[in-house]
Amino acid sequence: MARDSKIEWTDHTFNPWWGCAKVSPACDHCYAETWAKRVGFDIWGPRGRRRFLSDAYWKQPIRWNRLAAAAGRRERVFCASMADVFEWNASLTPWRTRLWRLIETTHSLDWLLLTKRPHLANRLTPWGDAWPHNVWLGATVESQRHAALRVPQLLDAPAQVRFLSCEPLLSGLDLTPWLQSGGIHWVIAGGESGPHARPSDPSWFYGLRDQCAEHAAAFHFKQWGEWAPLTAVRKTAPRSVHVDPSFSERMGRFGKTVAGRRLAGQFWNGIPSSTTGT
Repeated sequence: MARDSKIEWTDHTFNPWWGCAKVSPACDHCYAETWAKRVGFDIWGPRGRRRFLSDAYWKQPIRWNRLAAAAGRRERVFCASMADVFEWNASLTPWRTRLWRLIETTHSLDWLLLTKRPHLANRLTPWGDAWPHNVWLGATVESQRHAALRVPQLLDAPAQVRFLSCEPLLSGLDLTPWLQSGGIHWVIAGGESGPHARPSDPSWFYGLRDQCAEHAAAFHFKQWGEWAPLTAVRKTAPRSVHVDPSFSERMGRFGKTVAGRRLAGQFWNGIPSSTTGT
C-alpha cells in the first residue's frame, strides 16, 4: 500500500479524535488548531468539546494492517496529528481504551504516539511493564528546558522505540546524556511553518545531526519551515530577512515549500527499525 500521509516520517496518520489544550511554547502557533478552525471546529482548550471520528474511519488501520501483513512488511502510523492521546481529559477515556485495543490487534503496524505529556504515558495505558512491541513513544522537546523535563519522563515508559520531535525547534539542544545511554533511538527535527513562524538557527539542526551521528541514533530533518538560511535558497528572493546577532546565519522568509528540507545540501531521512529497542 502506498503512503497516504504528507508527513515524511510516517506511512499513515490516524486521529482517534481532534482537539487538545496547549501546554508549552511549541503549542503557541499550533497548526492543528488553525486547521480545525479553518474547517469550522471550535475544539481547542480545556473546555473545548473534542471531535470524535466515525466507525468507518476507525476501520482504516484494520485495512492498513491487513495489506501490510499480506505484503510482508511493517508500516508506521502517526497517532495523532490533530490531538495528544495522553491529554488529561475524562471525555477521552473510552476512546483511549478503544485505541489501545486497536493497537494490540494491528500487529503489522508500528504506532508512533507523539506527546507533550510523557509523564502520563504509563498512567493512561493498560500495559504496565509489558508494552506491545509495535508501540513507539515520542515526546516533543522544543527547547533545552523541555528536554530536561520530558526526556526523563519518556525514558520511564518501556516502549519498543523512543523518539523525540524537536519541532518547532526554539533553541539549541544538547541531548548527549540521553543519546549516550541508548534510551533515545530517533530524533526528528524541523522549523516552524505558518504565518507566525519563529526562525530556528541552522546551527541547532547541525548540532542535533552531529549528536545523533556520534551516538548511532537515527536523525530525520523534516523541514526548514517558513524560514531558511539565505545560503540554502539561491534562486528565490526572500519576502523578508531575519537578522539575529546570536544566529549563525541570516535567515530569509521563503515559505515552507521553497525553503524545503535539505540540510547541508542533502536529505536526512533516518528512521529506526522496528527492532531497535530490543
